[in-house]
Amino acid sequence: MREKEKFIESIFYPILFLLLIWGIKIAENIFNLRLGILGIYPLHLHGLPGIFFSPLIHGDYAHLFANTGPLLVLGTAVFYFYRPLAFRLIFLSWIITGTWVWFGGREAYHIGASGLIYALASFLFFSGFIRRSIELMAISLVIVFLYGGMIWGIFPLREKISWESHLMGGIAGFVLAVYYKNFGPQRKKYSWEEEEDEDEKEPDIIDDNPDSDFKS
Repeated sequence: MREKEKFIESIFYPILFLLLIWGIKIAENIFNLRLGILGIYPLHLHGLPGIFFSPLIHGDYAHLFANTGPLLVLGTAVFYFYRPLAFRLIFLSWIITGTWVWFGGREAYHIGASGLIYALASFLFFSGFIRRSIELMAISLVIVFLYGGMIWGIFPLREKISWESHLMGGIAGFVLAVYYKNFGPQRKKYSWEEEEDEDEKEPDIIDDNPDSDFKS
């Protein structure tokens, strides 16, 4: 697949998701709906559906706009570099983060895609180093450069920010990076490394008695 086609295919799904959440927000305002009640409300049964719906709902346009750029960049990176795992990673990041917030969050409605963003950023960061791939580690450094300030989001510094979603998402991304370390793209093995592996092999043992049955 040519790089241009691969990039177009990788950015398609993040754009589709952004159109969905922007459409939901616009419809909420037009029809004067209160969709915040579909967020995660920890340890209450009526808050369970929020595990599935909360990333689709945002408090205002500023909240949605702040999440739009990271969703586009991180989502495209996941589909581009981890194509075989992309849908699985996003689904598990979504569900695991939401479930942990339901168990461990404050008693309030938790809404927004920030938890998913933190999960994707965490996965991309840790996966590159775990796989020891130069290309993927470069992506990890780009993530640090673009979103290194996100680290402050995991601390309870602002009352109306769901730092729990950020923290749980970050942990979920790390867990998935470890779990899927042997799936998807792997570090390239260079010729000199293969030669070293050959040198490290134990030499064969040869019996100099042709009449004996050698057993190791």
